[in-house]
Amino acid sequence: MNEVLFAFLLTLAAGLSTVLGAGLGVLGKGTSVKTLSLGLGFSAGVMIYVSLMELLPEGLASLQGEFGSAPGAWIGLACFFGGIAVIAIIDKLVPESVNPHEPSSIESSQRRHALMRTGLLTAAALAIHNFPEGFATFIAALQEPGIAIGVAVAIAIHNIPEGLAVSIPVYQATGSRRRGFLLAAASGLAEPAGALVGYLILMPFMSDALFGGVFAAIAGVMVFISLDELLPAAHEFGEHHLAVYGVIAGMAVMAVSLVLFL
Repeated sequence: MNEVLFAFLLTLAAGLSTVLGAGLGVLGKGTSVKTLSLGLGFSAGVMIYVSLMELLPEGLASLQGEFGSAPGAWIGLACFFGGIAVIAIIDKLVPESVNPHEPSSIESSQRRHALMRTGLLTAAALAIHNFPEGFATFIAALQEPGIAIGVAVAIAIHNIPEGLAVSIPVYQATGSRRRGFLLAAASGLAEPAGALVGYLILMPFMSDALFGGVFAAIAGVMVFISLDELLPAAHEFGEHHLAVYGVIAGMAVMAVSLVLFL
């Protein structure tokens, strides 16, 4: 029981580091166009990098280990583009009034709707990403506690920009620091939730194949949201260069966080 408690607390600590990113995300000026463009670009960089450099490779590796090199790669690609297809269909089903595609004609109220929708989609994608990540951290802590500490610290570091990725668009949409902070913090709680649900329910059914497919699909969802939601929203405000700088900064932060504890 002590081992289980240690593993859960380690996963909880890693998930709650999202709170730090959420706090940083709501400290800026709510009316700053520059902050918004930079922050949305940063969010896109975070999600694109973690999807293509962490989630998709991990998913492919798991599937290839289970099904062989070529079949595993094909299944992984199917899951990746399947995730894109699912989120694209959901995007099409959202009413046009909260899904504007012509930046020049968007009224301020519609912009707020669009930003709120972007924040909610980002929070959902990151929560889905954090759920299996929390379960994986939990299992690692049960099997190799020493190694799991390093893994948890690395996850905690890259959860900080994930908190930024959720809190900035929600704060800009609502003007409420509290709402931006709480939604971002909630997305981080998916990690300990993943540990708890995995331990109680899912552990007998988990396999490398299932993990691989889920990771590849989540990567597709996050790439689509970045390209279809975050980057266009950043460009709507006329700060092209800041949006690009934000993307690069987000990628750089995620890159450092992922290799820091290799």
